[in-house]
Amino acid sequence: MVKAVIIAGGRGERFWPKSRIKTPKQLSPIVSKRSMIYETVKRISPLVKPKDILVIARKGLGARIKKELPKIPLENIISEPFGRDTAAAVGLGAIFVEKREPDSVMIILPSDHVVREPEKFLETLKVAIKAAQDTDNLVTMGVKPTRPETGYGYIEIGSRFTVHGLRSVYEVKGFIEKPDRKEALRFMKSGRYLWNSGMFVWRTSIILEAMREDMPKLYEGLLEIQKALGTKRERSVIEKIYRKLDKISIDYGIMEKAKNALVVRADYLWDDVGNWQALERILPKDREGNVTRGEICSIDTKDSIILSDKGMVGTIGIKDLMVISTEDATLICPKDRAQEVKELVHRIGKNKKLKKYLE
Repeated sequence: MVKAVIIAGGRGERFWPKSRIKTPKQLSPIVSKRSMIYETVKRISPLVKPKDILVIARKGLGARIKKELPKIPLENIISEPFGRDTAAAVGLGAIFVEKREPDSVMIILPSDHVVREPEKFLETLKVAIKAAQDTDNLVTMGVKPTRPETGYGYIEIGSRFTVHGLRSVYEVKGFIEKPDRKEALRFMKSGRYLWNSGMFVWRTSIILEAMREDMPKLYEGLLEIQKALGTKRERSVIEKIYRKLDKISIDYGIMEKAKNALVVRADYLWDDVGNWQALERILPKDREGNVTRGEICSIDTKDSIILSDKGMVGTIGIKDLMVISTEDATLICPKDRAQEVKELVHRIGKNKKLKKYLE
């Protein structure tokens, strides 16, 4: 059995003002006419049926997710009472899957990534599934770098483990945190490093065993939750356990320590869409290098990102700026300061009069 668990707990703060508390990045049409989570489910639909897809999301998003994904059973939308990063979300998904179909192959996918070549993606995913079925390994998909990216983590590949068709599977030699530009350029030229996509495939028994060994506190909590699944105590027990958990990513908590990690080399076009500046890599540009959407009229405007949800936006003599206009809020900032939108969101949240613009 193959199940998919989609991690949809993020707030998408760097995509304000489009991304809000009630409609975060993954539930917004950032790069296409449909939401990012919808596109994620559509991408895996040839391999996984809706009844076998689970969504792990933060509390309060269930109804909106059901509206975006009407074919996903409501009981497959699982709420986290508190955000505790990806290790806890993966563990929660694993025990739900394990209870329904013991030792199933489990695909872990972020809800907010862009994949431009779905056929290649599915080919790579099939290889990862095969490796997870046939071995007791934790399998990830590493994307071949196309630029010296400093915003991604990297995977150093070791010896070739096996080959399925045109896809090679390698032993993982190590995980590397976000490098500086010089190191990222070296990684790209060497051919021995791949972008860490944050997409994983494994059997539930294997990931739970890894958690028992490397994250015993989380594992013990998951066992307690597992006993309560399907009972009236389920929600209260999940909340009780989550209160005690540390915020740790699956990469740091498990993958960086794993001795049984494999990586499938992927060459599809992929982007984790970390902030507004990513749109330049994904959407088409006009003659002046601008990415635009909505009713825009510009004079002497170059290399800018200009989006309008409602009404017209006019620009004169600007360069390298982002102008993001929604129905009730507008963001204007230099492109190279796109990461600071998250800090702006935190400041807005501290202002009682402005806090409503985050909802």
